[in-house]
This record gives sequence, C-alpha cells and structure tokens, in this order.
Amino acid sequence: MTLCLLLSTAYCLLPTAYCSAHGVAPHRFEDLPYAWGRDPLVWLCLAASGWLYARGVRRLWRESGRGRGVRRWEAWAYAGGWAALFVALVSPLHPWGEVLFAAHMTQHEVLMVAAAPLLVLGRPVVAFLWAVPPAWARALGEAAKAPWWWRAWGALTNPLAAWGLHALALWVWHVPALFEATLRSDLVHTLQHVSFLGSALLFWWALVHGPRGLMGYGAAVLYLFTTSVHTGVLGAFLTFTGRVLYPTYGSTTGAWGLTPLEDQQLGGLIMWVPAGLVYVGAGLALLAGWMRESERAVVRRERATLRTAER
Repeated sequence: MTLCLLLSTAYCLLPTAYCSAHGVAPHRFEDLPYAWGRDPLVWLCLAASGWLYARGVRRLWRESGRGRGVRRWEAWAYAGGWAALFVALVSPLHPWGEVLFAAHMTQHEVLMVAAAPLLVLGRPVVAFLWAVPPAWARALGEAAKAPWWWRAWGALTNPLAAWGLHALALWVWHVPALFEATLRSDLVHTLQHVSFLGSALLFWWALVHGPRGLMGYGAAVLYLFTTSVHTGVLGAFLTFTGRVLYPTYGSTTGAWGLTPLEDQQLGGLIMWVPAGLVYVGAGLALLAGWMRESERAVVRRERATLRTAER
C-alpha cells in the first residue's frame, strides 16, 4: 500500500514541476516583485496537494488523536516542503532563473535539498491515504500487493539505485548542451525539473524509509557523504573553470552587475557550499541516530545478560 500511495503523492507533486511556463523575465531588482510564475496548472497542483495533505491529517487526527499517525513535526515538515516548492516554481525565483545562472542553480537546490527531504519527512503517503475515500484507499492497497510492483519499486528505492539515479540526473543536466537546451525549450526545462525533483524524492525516500538498524543508518550516512562529495566536485568545477559554459546567459547578466563568468561562479558556489552543508548536516543527524541506536543495542544486550545471570 505504501508503495502505491507514494505514486499518488508524486502524481500530485510532480505536475507542479511539469509546468514550467515562464513569467515575465526580470531585468533589474525592481522587476522581481512583479515576476511570478503565472501558470494556473502550477497553482492548481500546489493548492490540490496542500489541501489533500491537510484534509488527510485532519481526518486522521480526528479519528486517532492529534499527533498520531502523522506527528506534528512531520506535518510542519510537509508544510515546509510545500512552501519550498512554491518558492522554486511560483515565486520570482523561477523567472529570475531565466536571466541568471546563479538564480537557476538556487531554484534547483531548493527543489532537491529543501523541498524533497521535507516532503518525504512529512509522510504524505499516510495523509493522502486518509484524504481519499476508503474505497479508493482499499483499491490502492490491493493494487500495491502485485509482486511485479513490489519488485519494481524495491529496485527503484534501493538506496544504491536511488543514489545513482540522483547523481546521474544532476551531472547529465549540467552538460552544457543539455543545460542550454532547457533555456530554449519549455519542454526540456520541464524534463529537467521533473528529473531533479523526482530523483531527489527517490533518494531521500530511500534514506528516510529504507532499512533501519545499524547497517541502515551507516549506509545512509555513506550515501549522504558521497552525495556531498560529488555535488561539491561539480560545484567546484563550475566555480573554478575559466570559461563560460552556458553562453545563453551572456546577454542577461550585465543588468545585474555580473559578468557571465561571475554569474557561473556564483552558481557553482551555491551548489558547492550551501547545498553541500545540507547533505553534511543530514549525515551528521543520521550519525547521531546511529550512535544512539548503538547505545540502545548495548544496553539491551547488557540487560539481557543480567536477566540470564539472575536466572
């Protein structure tokens, strides 16, 4: 059931990335307050996903008690992820990315290291299950029991596979020819956003809802560390390369007081430092959880040994 409902979550969230209709591109700071994403389908999908989550949590808490099934902090996490989607896809950050590479990079990082983990932490599958009619929930549960679906979803959410897909999406879309294509075609730009958000959701889902215990925590720390390394390498390359990789921005950065190379270097720094700190911070949090789990395991073994000795 969980696997099938995750698809319903993605169905409600990913369409917000599908629609990348561009607002009026800003040419100076004074234009930013008026440069918003204006695609009605984006607004509709965001409103629908927020309403479904709120409806599901409200019904769940009414039946089971406040904070049960979905804890309060998890509901706040989803709200934060929803807000991050709004910032990335509707706010002036979206059209700003048409004229500044650094803004475009910020948009991508908001999708991958802010929206995706917060949405996953919010347990949207549970909330969406309670939001739909009971007959629909039962039908989804039955469909999710199909063996082929378990095998396919298990392969996609295997931590190593999810890590590889996320890394592949990140590196491939920064190939100059492909990145330039996103600036010329709304369709290609849409595919880029879908792959970034979709692969990030898979990656964080595998880490948060993957196997627990000592090996689960340890593997998650490793995946986060290696992700921070390879994204840092890409960010450092964009920062220190001496040539402009994305010439389309050459005619738009001057109005913002930047040369095209400076704009590219700033974008590389955004990927390298702030985004890298998110991965490192998440890794440290999991490491702390790993240590607590180790301590609990030691205490349980000691208590079991004492009970055996007392007998």
